Amino acid sequence: MNDWKQDRIGSAERGENPMVLARMRSGFAVIGDTQFLPGYCLLLAFPQVDHLTDLAFTQRGVYLQDMTLIGEAIMQVCQPRRINYEILGNTDHFLHAHIFPRYSWEPADRQGSPIWLYPDSYWSDPNHAYLDEKYGELRKRLAEVLLTRMRSLNVLPD
Repeated sequence: MNDWKQDRIGSAERGENPMVLARMRSGFAVIGDTQFLPGYCLLLAFPQVDHLTDLAFTQRGVYLQDMTLIGEAIMQVCQPRRINYEILGNTDHFLHAHIFPRYSWEPADRQGSPIWLYPDSYWSDPNHAYLDEKYGELRKRLAEVLLTRMRSLNVLPD
């Protein structure tokens, strides 16, 4: 049922990854598996590489531009106070960027801290797990806004 999670990028390419918002020039925009910060998304590089520096120099810029387009969509749809962009690669050894909305309603002790300092329980809480019934409209709206912005800039993938 969740076989796509074993190969998120390959399943996106095959049209089997249900989290995909849009195909972009540098990869796939996807909504996060957890939504304790509603609108959390990622950019999965395609073709798959290990590091940002594995991309050709000009493609690195395209990847970072695509990342910011996802951030713009999150800003418009979710209206957070800011967006955090992170490229880590410590757990999943393929290039992917995390795009986190940050909200004024977050606990005060979390607002100035990196997202990764939230307790593990936030990441695994079933109440925050992506479910289409709960977050499907958010996913749909993010996809619509992202695609509209990509069209307006004429940056749709070939």
